[in-house]
Amino acid sequence: MSEYRQDEHTTAKEASKTHTDQSYRHNSWEEHEKRRYSFKEQAIKSMTMFFVVASCILFYFALLRLGQISSVFKQFLTVAKPIIYGLAIAYLLNPIVKWIDRRMIPFLEKHCPKLKKKKQISRGVGIFVSVILMIALIVTLLNMMIPELYGSIRDMIFNVPSQMNRFIHEFSKMHSSDSTVGKMLESIVEEASDFVQNWMKTDLMEKVNLWMTQLTVGMIQMVREVFNFIIGIIVSIYVLFSKEKFQKQTKKLIYAVFRPGQANMILQIGGKSNEIFGGFIIGKIIDSLIIGVICFIGLSILNMPYTMLVSVIVGVTNVIPFFGPYIGAIPSAVLIALADPMKGVYFLIFILLLQQFDGNILGPKILGNSTGLSAFWVIVSILLGGGLFGILGMLFGVPAFAVIYYIVKLFLDNQLEKKKLPTESECYNGDSYVDNDGTYFQKKDNMTENEEQKTEENKKEKEE
Repeated sequence: MSEYRQDEHTTAKEASKTHTDQSYRHNSWEEHEKRRYSFKEQAIKSMTMFFVVASCILFYFALLRLGQISSVFKQFLTVAKPIIYGLAIAYLLNPIVKWIDRRMIPFLEKHCPKLKKKKQISRGVGIFVSVILMIALIVTLLNMMIPELYGSIRDMIFNVPSQMNRFIHEFSKMHSSDSTVGKMLESIVEEASDFVQNWMKTDLMEKVNLWMTQLTVGMIQMVREVFNFIIGIIVSIYVLFSKEKFQKQTKKLIYAVFRPGQANMILQIGGKSNEIFGGFIIGKIIDSLIIGVICFIGLSILNMPYTMLVSVIVGVTNVIPFFGPYIGAIPSAVLIALADPMKGVYFLIFILLLQQFDGNILGPKILGNSTGLSAFWVIVSILLGGGLFGILGMLFGVPAFAVIYYIVKLFLDNQLEKKKLPTESECYNGDSYVDNDGTYFQKKDNMTENEEQKTEENKKEKEE
């Protein structure tokens, strides 16, 4: 019996020792994991600090060599011009190709069910038709514009001095009195006329001679740009043929690099950007072409001078939102007023009516609310874009700012939804507030409260 108790005591000691060893190992493993986690955390902090410092140093040296970096970037853009032209042409021709695909594929499936490669045939026809339309449009515009522009500019150079002299003579008749103001105005006009005529005889001729000496360089540059444009057309054909494949590869790349939530957000922003830029740019080009044609017809009916030149100026500057019509109308009005002052007044009235038609009828029909920006933000985007990037900034500032506006709106709506607050701007008027607990309240005026009380009373009466 004593031996059995002794064996039992020994077994208990061994079990206690095993349990102590296990708890010791468990504690040592927890300490090891804590040390490992703290070491990993310190390593991440150190690497983050290193990358921040390295980025600051690289940014500093990049600022010191900004000229060299910009020259490399310009060289890259020069080499990549055919690809850029090709992507731009493909983007502009894509709506025509899609329109033909939507109609031709069902037609082939209905009338030629045994025909293979229906999509490839439809795509080829769509690309061929769109390229032919683009080339025909460019050739027609050049054939119409170049002779008229040449004649208008030649007449302007030969007629402006005589028109200035006639204007001074008429002005002298109007202010022939011996008053001090009349003499002052007459002397100012004479000095301005002498300055313009001397500039046209001296500085203008020097500029023309300089342009003639640089004609060879300009011709080479023009031939190079035409060659880049032709290569761009070829690139656009390949892009339009394989656009679905490129789209799938881009989507695959985004999902491979980013987390699913971030990838979905990037794809959503990309789709919205395409919608904004496509709707705005293509719509604005169509709108400006229509305005240019209407301006040409109207000026021809009114028998205005420099009809083609003024129509081209008005149509091209109309691409720029808000300020474009005024930028084109002011120099055109001055040019027409030199030939006939009354026709200059008629031209201003005609342009005002034309812009009212464009702003209230034609523009909304073509563009709609493609950007989603108010008039204030349109002005801000044009001023910022023009000040930072010139003419291109004025052209693309509005859709670019619309994309930024959309991204900011997405972020703000997401933050408000996390706080369980309304996302509509109308909900944040002067009568609304959010208390310290994060609960949204909307104050009601007396009229609304009386209407609600009447509605409740009517419900009670019907129930009774």
